[in-house]
Amino acid sequence: MEQIKQPYTLCLVHQHPRVLLGYKKRGFGAGRWNGFGGKVKDGETIEEAARREILEEAGIRVNGIQEIGNLEFEFQKEPGFIHEVHVFKSDGFEGDLIETEEMKPKWFHIDEVPFSYMWPDDKYWFPLFLGGKSFSGRFLFGEDDKILDWKLKEI
Repeated sequence: MEQIKQPYTLCLVHQHPRVLLGYKKRGFGAGRWNGFGGKVKDGETIEEAARREILEEAGIRVNGIQEIGNLEFEFQKEPGFIHEVHVFKSDGFEGDLIETEEMKPKWFHIDEVPFSYMWPDDKYWFPLFLGGKSFSGRFLFGEDDKILDWKLKEI
């Protein structure tokens, strides 16, 4: 089966011992806490997309940004379509956090990350993220976003 990979970004601000998440208010992933991100547009680099998305969704300009993870997500109902997510970490930003039509930003202490209100894969890779580790992984989702298969490695 032919695979189609669509690049996406996910950007999180981590200022130990807290991490910035956004509550997704509409669209794909609505009702969950997540990082900030989305599709890479034609003509922009993956890092430019990560910076644009967090500016659009939280009103801030990140600095000290670095890509630390790559995750592939496939949904059983869309076989062969891979969401290729480039995970970025930032330790600082400029501007004031704002709630947008799409996201409501909120700081969480790292011991209080709301995993039960996040994507189910987050509990596997998020500890690596918080530990400053680089990682890659792949997750296959079935009905009701249940994880059917997964692989994750530190790199």
